Amino acid sequence: MNSGKVLLGALAGLTAGALLGILFAGEKGSDTRKKIAKKGEGYTDVLKEKINEFLGGITEKFEKAKEEVSFFAGQGKTKSEESEKDVKVVPK
Repeated sequence: MNSGKVLLGALAGLTAGALLGILFAGEKGSDTRKKIAKKGEGYTDVLKEKINEFLGGITEKFEKAKEEVSFFAGQGKTKSEESEKDVKVVPK
């Protein structure tokens, strides 16, 4: 069996269990909705933090790559200038 199918089945079972737990909970609907909203806020904060970390890492890697490209471009320009000095111009 494919591990993706196993994971999908486990997630479906978890979701079904959570929904049944909410439906058969002994609390009022308003209390349940408040609990869900509080949980959602916690997950939202964690998700925002993870996204910011991810974007920070991407930005850092981009800046490093940009610096490397500039460095290599500068080296290429220097080599090109050195080659031009070495070339003798032959008059017509």
